[in-house]
Amino acid sequence: MKSFMLMLSAAIFASCVGAAYADPASDYGRVVINNFSERAGMPAVVFDHWLHRGLYTCRLCHVDVGFAMEQGATNINKAGNFNGYYCGACHNGRTRFGDKAIFPACSDVSALGEKKRCYRCHSRGVDDVQMEYDFAAFTKALPKKGSGNGIDWEQAEATGLVKPIDYIEGVSIKRPAIKPQEDFAIHSKSTWMTDVIFSHKKHAVWNGCEVCHPEIFPMGDKGSVQFNMLQIYDGEYCGVCHDKVAFPLRDCERCHSKPVQ
Repeated sequence: MKSFMLMLSAAIFASCVGAAYADPASDYGRVVINNFSERAGMPAVVFDHWLHRGLYTCRLCHVDVGFAMEQGATNINKAGNFNGYYCGACHNGRTRFGDKAIFPACSDVSALGEKKRCYRCHSRGVDDVQMEYDFAAFTKALPKKGSGNGIDWEQAEATGLVKPIDYIEGVSIKRPAIKPQEDFAIHSKSTWMTDVIFSHKKHAVWNGCEVCHPEIFPMGDKGSVQFNMLQIYDGEYCGVCHDKVAFPLRDCERCHSKPVQ
């Protein structure tokens, strides 16, 4: 038990020191996509989760469109985008968000002026990229909380400040509404940390069921899946999303929220 606590303390310290102050809020959750870009003579793609999560649910991209949860595991390429897969499921010049069409993901870069548009995605190391959305302006009115990118996305959705889309015509399958489940407690094995209060309802808004079950959390009776903080810090279970895109694990009280009796 003592060795486990020492390992856990080291993991928490590494997370706080190594991640809490390293990057500004706009960098949190950023992914560099470079399976083919530089080999094809283009800069790597820089993908900002904060922008897309303010417009779409996680489930839409990671289930319906089919982006893998692991960086580099989806072989996104120009031909696939052209044919309506990957980024091209939305970025095709026809799919609309609000009152305007979403710009196409890929094009013939030999056409006059097209390379400038390519740099909207292929922006790593490119100077003077003209981005349509600025992090500070986009999140100015959103509620702030904790670390990571400092946005309380849960509250922003609950109050209607963001209304993430969960359906793309021709890509998604119409599903019946999910019956809300009651919150439940996950008991902490530590005497110095309160129990976790887990809300299926809040997670389902962004993830549906399919993002978490069965790949991350196998289906079974309550308590049948056993995991600990070391596994979570290693990127398993809750750690698949938290510390990467969802709020960081160092915001302990946002999960370990059951009042002390």
